Amino acid sequence: MTRRGLLKTAGLAGAAVGLSGLVPAAELDSDGRWETVTPEAAGSTMVGVPFERHEMVRLGIIGVGGRGTGVCSEFLAVPGVEVKAVCDVIPSKTAYAASMVEKAGQPRPTEYHNGDHDYENLCKRDDLDLVYIATPWIWHVRMALSALEHGHHTATEVPTARTLKECWEIVDASEKAQKHCMLFENCCFGETELMVLRMCRAGLLGELTHGSGAYNHDLRSLLFSDEGEGLWRRFEHLDRNGNLYPTHGLGPVANYLECNRGDRFDHMVAMSSQSVGLQAWRAEHLKADDPKMKEVYHCGDQNNSLIKTAKGRMITVEHNVSEPHPYDRINLIAGTKGMFRDYPPRLYIDGQKEGEQFVGLEAYKKDFEHPLWAAQGEMARKNGGHGGMDYIMCWRVIQCMREGLAPDFDVYDAAAWSAPGPLSELSVAKGSAPVKFPDFTRGNWKTARAFAGV
Repeated sequence: MTRRGLLKTAGLAGAAVGLSGLVPAAELDSDGRWETVTPEAAGSTMVGVPFERHEMVRLGIIGVGGRGTGVCSEFLAVPGVEVKAVCDVIPSKTAYAASMVEKAGQPRPTEYHNGDHDYENLCKRDDLDLVYIATPWIWHVRMALSALEHGHHTATEVPTARTLKECWEIVDASEKAQKHCMLFENCCFGETELMVLRMCRAGLLGELTHGSGAYNHDLRSLLFSDEGEGLWRRFEHLDRNGNLYPTHGLGPVANYLECNRGDRFDHMVAMSSQSVGLQAWRAEHLKADDPKMKEVYHCGDQNNSLIKTAKGRMITVEHNVSEPHPYDRINLIAGTKGMFRDYPPRLYIDGQKEGEQFVGLEAYKKDFEHPLWAAQGEMARKNGGHGGMDYIMCWRVIQCMREGLAPDFDVYDAAAWSAPGPLSELSVAKGSAPVKFPDFTRGNWKTARAFAGV
């Protein structure tokens, strides 16, 4: 057990809280004490703030491994984007990304690969409009802060932040710089997710009452790999015990329920199972003298979190990357007139002619297909990763920047959708006690606004 893990366990004796009261948002400090996290003074809100218009969006990319080069390819296929700079700690990766840009017919971008902090030199450039970050999670916020400080709009891979302190840091920095810090949650732009969003807005499911999302993805082989995410992602399981990766399942459901757009997350509880899956996998696949055999994992294989919103709706969020199962994000939304459930996508509407059974979405496509997919779907399926959602996401962000529109998601979504990570850790550590959810919008969550034009 690491020192931090030991302190966290030892600190629980004095941290018990009755289930009748809400625990303030807090996290473990360096001395093993639960410390309440409070925001800085309020800045000018970024809710609904439009981008300045850009005829050409000049892009810098920090992190050009597998995910970074994938999204770089998506951006290169979107009209009106110029990749000016790429950064990674491995020179061969920046060289590969730079060659991709050249093959797309653009000038070769500047490469930054001189150590862990060369990203700071990329951020100091004055010819960038957007900095996209695709690095290990522990670097997301410090890189975003650098980009914001130097006057650039910023987008991070998910989750944006790992701690409540980081959540507030990016909110404060975005408001101070008056630049957007976006969470690049691609699942919000899936063909099914955007179609269901339109169904919700049209009232097809009636008054919405609850939803469910998940990241149930067998990553055991990836976590023990000696390259790519295997070099860092497994270590998140050493000291943390909660929902480490909430946004893929939570983001679309939060949109259905208009969270930060008329409702908000109010409080949550979380519970984790025992930690045995990664141990069982390595026992079967690794040699006895492999250094990984000495690692001690504290993150439970299955984490279930329940979020209650200010309007009384409920969201269930699951996380499991340590056990064998088919990929499943659940993606459920229900109301007084019906229910949608994904994997596979199916719909039930009260009183439908098919009777009491789920039906497919094909009959609803004509009325509810999202305009982004109607217009860009062919290109997305041809060029886009994850079924095309990556391309639609990149295309939409660039459209907003070129037309001077407000982004679909902002720093408040980045903070709120990332926060279930540390809040679930707090709830689990305190015996699944209910934990208060911070209002990152500082009271502006009641402002109604659209997502992707819906």
